[in-house]
Amino acid sequence: MEFQDVVRRRRMVRRFTDEPVPDESVRRIMRNALRGPSAGFTQGQAFLVLRGAELARFHEVVRLWTLESVRTAPVVVVPFAVKDAYLDRYAQPDKGWTDRAEERWPVPFWYVDTGMAVLLILQTAVDEGLGAVYFGIGADDFDPLRAEFGVPGDHVPIGAVALGHGAEDDVSEGASPRTRARRPFDEVVRFGRW
Repeated sequence: MEFQDVVRRRRMVRRFTDEPVPDESVRRIMRNALRGPSAGFTQGQAFLVLRGAELARFHEVVRLWTLESVRTAPVVVVPFAVKDAYLDRYAQPDKGWTDRAEERWPVPFWYVDTGMAVLLILQTAVDEGLGAVYFGIGADDFDPLRAEFGVPGDHVPIGAVALGHGAEDDVSEGASPRTRARRPFDEVVRFGRW
């Protein structure tokens, strides 16, 4: 698929069929997620891919406070941001800092970089002919999620992505794009000056 087609066709798919997702598709999606930008080549992201019985446990542990329909997706990927990896990386000699001071980061790149990896997951899903939706995980569920799946305590889930074959051909009923127009280009993009 052409890149512009991937960008144009990418949308949040909220309902899925029961058709399984091929393992090679999941692996390609995850390989592409690892290709995202990473400050200092820190690579401070981690991903938990859940299917089958593991996915059922995820739904028992994590309260889906936004999208009950994602329970029909056969795959869920939980991306984690690892702040300590960035603080450690930038305290190394080639980065010029000698401490792990968090205040040096006016923007927390551990979240930015992990978000970019999520976009690659969403785009690769489209390229694979799949549907995907990003959804939030409540902060109260972070520790139970980590405990259930043995995730280290310094890994922060930034949400989750449900993957599968979409059960809808168009924008989901009740989705915001049905009730709100996309903001005009000239209202959002400025060249040279605001």
